[in-house]
Amino acid sequence: MNPILTILVAGALLVTLALWVIIRSRNMQYWIGSYLRDAGKRVPPTCATGVDVYFCFADHFEPYGYGADSGLAYARVKRWTDKSPTLAKQHRDSDGNYPVHSFFYPAEEYDPRVLDQVKTICDQRIGDVEVHLHHDNDTAENLELTLNRFKTTLFERHGFLRKDAATGEIIYGFIHGNWALDNSRPDGRWCGVTNELDVLVRTGCRYDMTMPSAPSDTQTAKINSIYFARGHDGKCKSHDAGRDVKRGEWAKPGELLLVQGPLCFNWKSRKFGVIPRIESAEISQDTPPSAERVALWESCAIGIDGAPGNLFIKIHTHGAVDDTMDMLFEGGGFETLWNALEARFRDRPGYRLHYFSAWDMYRKIHALAAPAGAARPLAHANPALDRIAQSLAARKSRDRSRQ
Repeated sequence: MNPILTILVAGALLVTLALWVIIRSRNMQYWIGSYLRDAGKRVPPTCATGVDVYFCFADHFEPYGYGADSGLAYARVKRWTDKSPTLAKQHRDSDGNYPVHSFFYPAEEYDPRVLDQVKTICDQRIGDVEVHLHHDNDTAENLELTLNRFKTTLFERHGFLRKDAATGEIIYGFIHGNWALDNSRPDGRWCGVTNELDVLVRTGCRYDMTMPSAPSDTQTAKINSIYFARGHDGKCKSHDAGRDVKRGEWAKPGELLLVQGPLCFNWKSRKFGVIPRIESAEISQDTPPSAERVALWESCAIGIDGAPGNLFIKIHTHGAVDDTMDMLFEGGGFETLWNALEARFRDRPGYRLHYFSAWDMYRKIHALAAPAGAARPLAHANPALDRIAQSLAARKSRDRSRQ
């Protein structure tokens, strides 16, 4: 073989090997194929009547995380009750609503005092509570018992969640601890329940917001999507694929709605100046919000087929981690986030920003996708919150009449 050709072939093999090592080191093999295949198709929505942007901040809220005792857990929640209302009420979306924070609270950390503290935030219409769970080596029977017991406690003891209008069943949204939804870790840790999706549907779960989980090895091949997945007996990670939500087509029996957040590469932020960082919609001390990241979230173009002009952005955090709270509260993280969102989507001509809870986002997806005449999901069952919502609506009506 020609020596020059030999060198070129060897060089190509070395580059290919290096790329594969990089891909494997960040578990990108699970999703990079989907990213490359769909990259040219993902175009931010445009519409003659304007673009509506629905923003949800989903918090894996774990005040007892990292071995905290009750004193530290209460102190963490107190930071939220002391600081978040003042910060949130300095901001408004296009409808005049404050930013809303969705607390996905872990069943295994249940503490009524903590949830009573969180409720003071929710009663001001700047927060809501859904279900989170860490478990390991579990069974379907025990999982079903755990979820039913916890959702009942949240509803009856604390006034969270809501009921299905037709069946009276308590329904909820879900995020899986350690990202291991549907026993998706290759080593089988941090779940144990194959066909977990079926258990979730059976216990009243209406939507899941676990993904994206990159760089975890639980990351699905399907990315930047709102879709329905169905559990299969004997199969793990059934949500690796699914049926995209389309206008006029809602869930079939046994299907669970998956609402994913943005996942892409940030080519403007490169490790060693060469390797692009992964944008996985996580907010933390190491990955603070920025206007640049907000633009990346828009570029992922998460929406519903047949409903142009609607963009869904769901990001996540572990909001009870101390250094993340330092960044959000004292470090200006919340201010940076909301200012960037409002500049890009509220104040930009042709765009409308909507601050949504996780439940609000589910209801909007249902409103856009469900067939005409389908029953609308029941609003929040807490009478106090309903009265507050009515008061806000009346105030908006008075404000419009004065203009």
